[in-house]
Amino acid sequence: MKTSGLGELEAVLAVARHRNFRAAASELGVSTSALSHSVAALESRIGVRLFNRTTRSVSLSEAGTQFVDSVAPALSTIRDALDMAGSFRDTVSGVLRINTSAGAAKQVMALFIDYIKRYPEMKLDIVTEGKLIDIVADGFDAGIRLADTVPQDMIAVPFGDTQRFAVVGSPDYFKRHKPPRTPADLLAHQCIRMRMPSGSIYQWEFERHGEALRVDAKGPLTLDEPGLMLQAARAGVGLAYMSEWNVAADLQEGTLIRVLEGWTPPLDGLCLYYPGRRHMPAGLRALIDLIREQADARRPRRGARRAR
Repeated sequence: MKTSGLGELEAVLAVARHRNFRAAASELGVSTSALSHSVAALESRIGVRLFNRTTRSVSLSEAGTQFVDSVAPALSTIRDALDMAGSFRDTVSGVLRINTSAGAAKQVMALFIDYIKRYPEMKLDIVTEGKLIDIVADGFDAGIRLADTVPQDMIAVPFGDTQRFAVVGSPDYFKRHKPPRTPADLLAHQCIRMRMPSGSIYQWEFERHGEALRVDAKGPLTLDEPGLMLQAARAGVGLAYMSEWNVAADLQEGTLIRVLEGWTPPLDGLCLYYPGRRHMPAGLRALIDLIREQADARRPRRGARRAR
């Protein structure tokens, strides 16, 4: 019997991840019709329907579920073997898939640009989403998140500066409201609430002198995207709780004013993380080396004297 090609197996796993042929085709860089043909050809060859298809949904059949559970680890091993063989080449090439949040991606975009300039034969496939996922099950080589959210079974590579959050409001808002002096004062303010990817409303976190507390901020507007929160804060809708990175330019320009600064201590920064496996793809190793190289360049030299 003629065996199926890796392309057909990759097609099945992509559709299984997305439950959608169009999204899977976009990930693989092929047309939807070509992807559908690959899946249908494999189903015809093995004589089993792997997916249940309707005009509105795609789901794995019972046989498809067992097939994917068996094939995914084997295909991962094959990818590792191909990456290992490719690591002996003089140039780094291939595709590196990274899952991260939109905010983190904005912070590290300069790193991504430096990477593809240094390794022109590499392709970066960056997927941004708010919720944490299983990067192995969803076919990613690595993820980038805040350090305290990295799964414990992953290898983490810290990079970038520490993170802090800031409570900010517009000058117009503070003309109408007295600035809060403690987190408890927020209960008397209009706040822009943040919905998490899970659907829950984020409670603002504070800490000072070992005292930690959360505030269930109230207000007229609930949003789930930092850019929209920033726009609402500038317009004087209410106070917002956002990362310093998002509001730095506004604080410098005076379009937003910061309060409660003493209650928002620094947090661990971003980490690139990946599963511990027998072989690391050459493209991922190159990205880690670049992260460490840039970190070393930012680190003050020992014994360096202040210029006179």
